[in-house]
Amino acid sequence: MNSFFFGAATSSHQVEGDNHNDWSVWERKNAERLAKEARAPFDVAKEKDNYISGKACEHYNRFREDFDIAKLLGHNAHRFSIEWSRIEPKEGKFDQKEIEHYRDVIRALQERFLEPFVTVWHWTLPVWLAEKGGLLAPDFAEYFARYAEKLAQEFKGDVKFWITVNEPEVISWNGYGRGVWPPNKKGTLSARRAMLALASAHKAVYRRIKATDAAAQVGATMHMDWFESTGGFVNDIRALFADKIRNFYFLDKIRRETDFIGFNYYFHNRIDGGFNKNKNEIVSDMGWEIYPEGMYRVLMKLKKYEMPIYITENGLADAQDSRREAFITEHLTWMRKAMDEGVDVRGYFHWSLLDNFEWDKGFWPRFGLVEVDYRTLTRKIRLSARAYEKIIKKWHEQ
Repeated sequence: MNSFFFGAATSSHQVEGDNHNDWSVWERKNAERLAKEARAPFDVAKEKDNYISGKACEHYNRFREDFDIAKLLGHNAHRFSIEWSRIEPKEGKFDQKEIEHYRDVIRALQERFLEPFVTVWHWTLPVWLAEKGGLLAPDFAEYFARYAEKLAQEFKGDVKFWITVNEPEVISWNGYGRGVWPPNKKGTLSARRAMLALASAHKAVYRRIKATDAAAQVGATMHMDWFESTGGFVNDIRALFADKIRNFYFLDKIRRETDFIGFNYYFHNRIDGGFNKNKNEIVSDMGWEIYPEGMYRVLMKLKKYEMPIYITENGLADAQDSRREAFITEHLTWMRKAMDEGVDVRGYFHWSLLDNFEWDKGFWPRFGLVEVDYRTLTRKIRLSARAYEKIIKKWHEQ
């Protein structure tokens, strides 16, 4: 099992700090409203500054320190995203200084024997592209492909694993369907258009990266729930429909042009006369039900695609670190069961390496294996991170 990848994940906007993109603009416009609407059981959730990413974890300047911690914890891979707004702050103008920064990031990982898994796009857009319409801009796929091609040209030979897009169904629905994230568009039609735009963009990026580096492995990461029918015709139909639209719509669009499947698992959705009829016996700080068996159930559904699978995110908000060790242990147990039954899983990335900025929830949710004091930016390894380290060590000894 020494070839299996174990690590953690981050995304640029959530950890780097001092980004200027469509999200940073949106935060400042909406922070006061989000603080007033907060229903979280943490006082900081009612503070305006909680919703402004600002310096975040200052990972942009402290990535070597953070990778030292990952190496110390026994990780052999790390997933991170490159910030498009840094690479192309103005349309068609690439910033070589920022390209060199990410080259340093990749080299720092390699020096610590951490395999880089690079996410090309994790939701944030350059302001110039947001002003053109974002995902619905007429030439979005070409803009995306041009940016990705530049990355592939610069990092050819240094990056083997490329993830084109992160959770296309989540950003499409929240930004273009429900309208709760930028650009605050509402409607099923606009959400579908956004999904189709991302599918087209993925295909274009896949072709550009493979043309630049034939040895590269290119995939996408999708957020998939375990939709569990409690039985009966209506519940079964609802589960099948939810699977088709939520879990497999994007994957089925791109399956001919992807080398692996990235799978993010967070949610179980029990269907009993309606959706989300969960028992919620154990929940995270965000009220999300913890249901490890769901990972196994979705993995078994993915088996038919006959592709390598990487679990690119799986984690929970747990400020007291009272549930994370059991969470990791149980999810990996169910993952191993799927592997024993023939599912080709090749890696697991916990979300997240660090406490970070959780989008419209701000800083209060604590997802990190490593605790971050946002006043001093001090890092502190949680006990659950040490438990994960022991699991990794035992796994590689088998």
